[in-house]
Amino acid sequence: MSSHGTFKIPIVDLRAQYSALRDEVRQAIDDVNDTQQFILGPAVESFEDQMANYLHCRCSIGVASGSDALLLALMALGVGPGDAVITTPFTFFSTVSAIVRVGARPLFVDVDIDSCLISLDRLNEFLLQRIDALANQIVDRNTGLKVQAVLPVHLFGQCCAMDELIALAGKYRFKIIEDVAQACGARISVAGEERFAGAIGDLGCFSFFPSKTLGAFGDGGLVTTPDPDLAEKVRMLRMHGERTKYYHEVMGINSRLDSLQAAVLSVKQRFLEQWCQNRIAKAQAYYRLLRQSGLVGNGLIGIPELSSDHSHVFNNYVIRVERRDELKQFLARSGIQSEIYYPLPLHLQNCFAHLGYKRGDFPNAETLGEQVLALPLYPEITLEQQETVVKAVSAFYRS
Repeated sequence: MSSHGTFKIPIVDLRAQYSALRDEVRQAIDDVNDTQQFILGPAVESFEDQMANYLHCRCSIGVASGSDALLLALMALGVGPGDAVITTPFTFFSTVSAIVRVGARPLFVDVDIDSCLISLDRLNEFLLQRIDALANQIVDRNTGLKVQAVLPVHLFGQCCAMDELIALAGKYRFKIIEDVAQACGARISVAGEERFAGAIGDLGCFSFFPSKTLGAFGDGGLVTTPDPDLAEKVRMLRMHGERTKYYHEVMGINSRLDSLQAAVLSVKQRFLEQWCQNRIAKAQAYYRLLRQSGLVGNGLIGIPELSSDHSHVFNNYVIRVERRDELKQFLARSGIQSEIYYPLPLHLQNCFAHLGYKRGDFPNAETLGEQVLALPLYPEITLEQQETVVKAVSAFYRS
């Protein structure tokens, strides 16, 4: 590390992005300051329209965070006590905490070891073994709960297999809530047509945490849906459950996207396509460097598949390695920041102990928790910096 305690090569460098946009961003903030309209208002409405047009999605609703987006999506569908939602244990806390907060139960399905995404094989097995179709609902025979939705997570910037998920949703009659917190800008072919992540299922949930592919100057989120009725529910729920001021139709929450954040995001969104392309190019560079290093099979267990399309926009560049914790410490001593996403799968977290899962239930998620390491990646990282990272990884394993 440098003498002032920061990393020579950080996991993400937001200063580089800001320096290129400083004047535009400051002008957008000044415009909001001049209006003194800080809660919802024209800046938020403009950004919502901008995102709906970009994603080719009918409705887009700005909310306070990605965590709230998930919560509001579940609330809009009426998910609550007596219900269950299928998702994976290898994801960020909010994916599962939102399910628990509405009083429903998460039902976990393991991930694929290579992609870290929900395993379609395991999901098919789960549905065949556990689901009973009764009248107009499907029930998990182990718990007796109604399965209302599947919540796939587009982890690290890559799209889940949505064609297959849509087919399963049609067969089993469940809703799809996409967790797009790490994949804004990613898209995939669905029924032969390119579709944006978050604009494929019944609802899409985005996060604008600063480190995301599209990041705010603080927290922010978005809910998307093709259904105007669901959109209206989300708008009402984000405003304390009111359509008319001080008249509360349902029990909502306070979750509005700030006008200042919307203004910043409106500027930054115009650069999102280029940033995603840069991330893909940087991931391709890592792929070449790591392949050339001779590390694969010698400490390095797995690297992301090479991608030239936007099905993976590399919000994070995550490799699988042996002696992961030692490598992380070695990189830190070399001035290189790395991160572990995620060290302990959610089915083993203390706060979810009441769900009754145990070690060994989801072996792929547990293995990933011991092996994954995210290397520095952001649109402005240089090839020289990437070469330094790979040389340091090589030095660790060759020592």
